[in-house]
Amino acid sequence: MGDLDEQIQRLKKCQYLTEIEVKELCEKAKEILSKESNVLEVEAPCSIVGDVHGQFYDVLELFHVGGDCPDVNYLFMGDFVDRGYFSVETWLLLLALKVRYPKRIVLIRGNHESRQITQVYGFYDECMRKYGSVNVWKYCTDVFDYLSLCAVVNGEIFAVHGGLSPSVDNLDHIRELDSRQEVPHEGPVCDLMWSDPENVVGWGISPRGAGYVFGPDIVEEFHRRNDLKIIARAHQLVMEGYKHMFEDQLVTVWSAPNYCYRCGNVASICQVGEDMKTTFNVFDAAPPDARTGPSNARIPDYFL
Repeated sequence: MGDLDEQIQRLKKCQYLTEIEVKELCEKAKEILSKESNVLEVEAPCSIVGDVHGQFYDVLELFHVGGDCPDVNYLFMGDFVDRGYFSVETWLLLLALKVRYPKRIVLIRGNHESRQITQVYGFYDECMRKYGSVNVWKYCTDVFDYLSLCAVVNGEIFAVHGGLSPSVDNLDHIRELDSRQEVPHEGPVCDLMWSDPENVVGWGISPRGAGYVFGPDIVEEFHRRNDLKIIARAHQLVMEGYKHMFEDQLVTVWSAPNYCYRCGNVASICQVGEDMKTTFNVFDAAPPDARTGPSNARIPDYFL
């Protein structure tokens, strides 16, 4: 593990890995992830993290505030890349931690862990700019296909990037899905990454153009069928860092502070204790003196 420890130290300083190192890391990661189920069983205590979107210095701040991996078990709910300036370094650091401490860090797939989405929202361009070829983007996006769809903490908390699907009644349905592919445009795999909770009855059309919106009755029924207590999900910017809905049956966790370097929001980590009590560790963006890299680069004009 010597090489890997050294690579983690380099990545924590926001330094590049070589293209060959990226390829080897991605191969090792695929080997580990290929043995994991679509529905990962996670034990408390653990810390649940929402979108980080390539905001590398804020991920370092998150570890500073929440504790380092492997001292703390982490469950990241996807959207590691796009929009921020440092998607390459963010993704490779989390991947290196996964390979080094496979039982200590869980990475599930978000809607941005997709070849198509990353070609529009920044990750592809960033890989081309930093490495001058398409190879690193290919290695990284191949790993995306191996990420799990969701996780269950101590049989009580269902963690998923987006939300529920009308095609999925229970966890066994999710376990049986074929997810080792590019995120489809519709169907249950797409829904889990794209759907949002809304104060509606039943299911509704999503304004995002993918997934659905779903109401408290849907959540209640899902909990009942699967003996769950709460859904933890990410996918939507929350100015306060986290937001409870449906009489605390669902919580949105957002972990990218000052999103897109201009939204002014705080971020949070949801800490689940051994007793399954949840507390929210709210944090601000990393201070300016903790950052290097582009400060005046054009900020892309896109929000999903």
